[in-house]
Amino acid sequence: MLIIRIEPPGERMFFKFFGNSKVDEFAKSLAQDIAKRYPPAIANNPEQMISQKRLTTILEDVFNRAHQFNSEHRLGMFKKAKLGNTFKWELKEMGYDEKFTETATEGLIVYLTRGPS
Repeated sequence: MLIIRIEPPGERMFFKFFGNSKVDEFAKSLAQDIAKRYPPAIANNPEQMISQKRLTTILEDVFNRAHQFNSEHRLGMFKKAKLGNTFKWELKEMGYDEKFTETATEGLIVYLTRGPS
């Protein structure tokens, strides 16, 4: 007896989207890169501020990596959102304050959608 299973058109894509850990791993690596160069202990301590230029360089380096990843993997809207959410939650779990987390995530999404200017 031969049984043929016919899947609805979007079912496979749905599972592919949520089962893809490559995007999550990459988002976490971006957050870890920031943490190495700008640890939460420094970010959350007003007495140990780094220059705006240095912070901008750190974030732009990370955002450029994300733009390159997007170019190589052709991320759709949902995977870009997944990347942004995972990045945001990883920063929060690392201990960054809300303002920095929101600003960094917004910058990441801008680079993913528009690219570097």
